[in-house]
Amino acid sequence: MRALILIIRLIIFFFLLGFAAMNSDPVSLRFFFDTQWQAPLVIILLGFFAAGTALGALSLFGTLFQLRRELSRTRRELARERERQAVLKPAASDAAVQPPPAGEAVAQ
Repeated sequence: MRALILIIRLIIFFFLLGFAAMNSDPVSLRFFFDTQWQAPLVIILLGFFAAGTALGALSLFGTLFQLRRELSRTRRELARERERQAVLKPAASDAAVQPPPAGEAVAQ
């Protein structure tokens, strides 16, 4: 399985390397106020990909923290419920398992 993953990663790497080699022409990126930046196309694409990935990760942080809070609250509730069940269970099982008093016949 590791060999298959390694082969897939190598194929993707060489595909992206070929893409970068074919798109190394300089392009101008124009900003506001007559500002422009010249760089190879692959660098600009990589920069925008990284920026999009970072913005996507930042947008998930709120949901991630909310889910972690909910998980910790649910774990606390589960621990309290298990403690309550542990207290109730021995009391109920003690009454059900007590042997009959000595000298009395056991009905069968």
